[in-house]
Amino acid sequence: MAQPLFEKVAFIGLGLIGSSLARVMLAENLSRHIVASTRSEKTLQDALELGLIEQGFNNPVDAVQGADLVVLALPVQATEKVLRLIQPHLADNVILTDVGSTKGSVVAAAKAVFGEHLPAGFVPGHPIAGAEHTGVHAGKVDLFANHKVILTPLPSSAPWAVNKLIQMWESAKAEVICMDVEKHDEVLAYTSHLPHLMAFNLVEQLANREDNLDIFRYAAGGFRDFSRIAASDPQMWHDIFLANKTALLKAVDGFESQLAIIRQLIEQEDSHALMGLLGHAQAARQHFNHMLAKKPFMENNNVTQQFTILPGAKTFQGKFTVPGDKSVSHRSIMFGAIAEGTTHVTGFLEGEDALATLQAFRDMGVSIEGPKNGEVTIHGVGMQGLKAPASAIYMGNSGTSMRLLAGMLSAQQFDSVMTGDASLTKRPMERIAKPLREMGAQIQTTGERGTPPVSITGAQTLKGIHYDLPMASAQVKSGILLAGLWAEGETSVTEPEPTRDHTERMLRAFGYEVKTEGNRISLQGGGKLVGTDIQVPSDISSAAFFMVGAAITENSDVTLEAVGINPTRTGVIEILKQMGADLSVENERIAGGEPIADIRIRGSRTLKGIHVPEDQVPLAIDEFPALFIAAACAEGQTVLTGAAELRVKESDRIQVMADGLKTMGIDCTPTDDGIIIQGKGKAGDWSAIFTGGEIESHHDHRIAMSFSMAGLRTSGEIKIVGTETVATSFPTFTELAGVAGLNIQVTE
Repeated sequence: MAQPLFEKVAFIGLGLIGSSLARVMLAENLSRHIVASTRSEKTLQDALELGLIEQGFNNPVDAVQGADLVVLALPVQATEKVLRLIQPHLADNVILTDVGSTKGSVVAAAKAVFGEHLPAGFVPGHPIAGAEHTGVHAGKVDLFANHKVILTPLPSSAPWAVNKLIQMWESAKAEVICMDVEKHDEVLAYTSHLPHLMAFNLVEQLANREDNLDIFRYAAGGFRDFSRIAASDPQMWHDIFLANKTALLKAVDGFESQLAIIRQLIEQEDSHALMGLLGHAQAARQHFNHMLAKKPFMENNNVTQQFTILPGAKTFQGKFTVPGDKSVSHRSIMFGAIAEGTTHVTGFLEGEDALATLQAFRDMGVSIEGPKNGEVTIHGVGMQGLKAPASAIYMGNSGTSMRLLAGMLSAQQFDSVMTGDASLTKRPMERIAKPLREMGAQIQTTGERGTPPVSITGAQTLKGIHYDLPMASAQVKSGILLAGLWAEGETSVTEPEPTRDHTERMLRAFGYEVKTEGNRISLQGGGKLVGTDIQVPSDISSAAFFMVGAAITENSDVTLEAVGINPTRTGVIEILKQMGADLSVENERIAGGEPIADIRIRGSRTLKGIHVPEDQVPLAIDEFPALFIAAACAEGQTVLTGAAELRVKESDRIQVMADGLKTMGIDCTPTDDGIIIQGKGKAGDWSAIFTGGEIESHHDHRIAMSFSMAGLRTSGEIKIVGTETVATSFPTFTELAGVAGLNIQVTE
């Protein structure tokens, strides 16, 4: 049996929080002895009958004798009185903590009793958990599970005390966060105390009206949801409001100021500004909820979803629009924001990365409506109209956003900081920072490797440069060109080999002249962008899964509408054609400067294995996982070389695909820069190719979607583990696949 964390725990107060923690102590064997003190004899008797404590006392002095943990689970205003009573009786090594909603008042009470030399074991705390009912019987062993507990260690708090409390709360399955006292009280003032004050105030305001009965009788759900918290314990909230007076009054002042702004907009019927304010508020809530919800997906040990596909004959037919191109979605927001006039975007990709870009410009004062069903309306502020964000700009996992924005922000009049999630903060940013510094920008990256956060000093005069890219990078090229919009003179970039040209094409669509002469791209600073309509093409990388699915399925007939066919990205079309796919590119046109077309694929003949031409490899680098599935269904051998980059994507796509193919009965050999796949297809034979099996996707969205398409030709059940990342690039994947005829069961 493991050694308990504590020898004796004393609870001062045994309501909802105290009794719940006592239940955790018992369940997890955290203490040899548990005692409590409370003024209520009945509470003590009930706690004894429930087996929560072995002794109960009316006097806290009796409870704390010999305790190595004392938990103050009482109203915050009672803290000083209780501390004075127990102070002479506390053991030298005691850990002293509390569960109150304010921390400044608790620390002040402790200093009033102990003086400036606080005990080393004193660590204030606040579990952010609750329930409708109170009292010892309301306690639950899982009350803190998946909730946050904030600890506010002081300079005097010993690390051993903090670590023990972290262990204790983690045993309760809570997420422990440490922050300083002032920050805690400020955060809680805005997120908890102010909403409660507003609820009490609103109910009081309406109760004083003569028609109050009708008001309450006909109140809708929104009023009931908001006012529900006004039913909370008045004494408790009276104590909290007074205990957190300074931070709460600051929050009230901010609310009054914001209320005055929105009152004025309504009074003046300023539709544009009102829509911008409401849209920003809505998006901010959605954005931060989204980011917080996605955070665990960055951890490899958090597998939350799997796909299951059952064997059997399948059809695969229909007309579909797959999600919009991410690269174009990013740029539509960026360019629309600094254009003059309104830009209307259709086909916008509502994925995590593109939403991060959208939020960044909202934070810089741009009014943006949507996204709704892929539609976004951006009210441009012109080249000089961006405003300083209130805090660091959070870019999530989007390296594209950060590198392109680095160029734009270098030219602004305000200082800015860009940060991101754990993955983004490991990516190199010096490759863009170096040329921008040559233009006159003041940029600081972090650490020896030059990673985010990226700090940019505003009000710098930029001068155009002629820059030879040391490596082929569309992101670095774009960042330099975007800084060049504000720079004096000409800015040009020479590429070692052609890269994606989405930036150049879209700038031209917004009326800005960009010259392309061979591998040299240039523009003159000082121009302007004019708002326009942008149709974001469907992403060819997402379309590739349906192209392969149709190519390997008998009698299939799939049309993918408005797919981007930028010549730097059409390798998958050429490779499938060389393999003999019945594929046609129809209705070619230009939208937002980008070539688009409808792509029709029919399952009319068996594919043939080929040696993939190396000049097509860079043009299909993201689509190879899907093409490997096509190769397995082809007749003869398919050989891929010159694709070493596949080993350093979201996963080692060569090895991961090879492992999965072997699991499902396909003979293949990975090489350093490619793979050799022995196709099992036979002319005119549409029977099953794959044997089924369990596939580990390594949380790589393209791996998960590729093996899903294998479900069209499988004789056994396919399970694909770790598929939650599919939603970041193709949130409608399983839905569209189902309509086409491939039923994918999704389980959490």
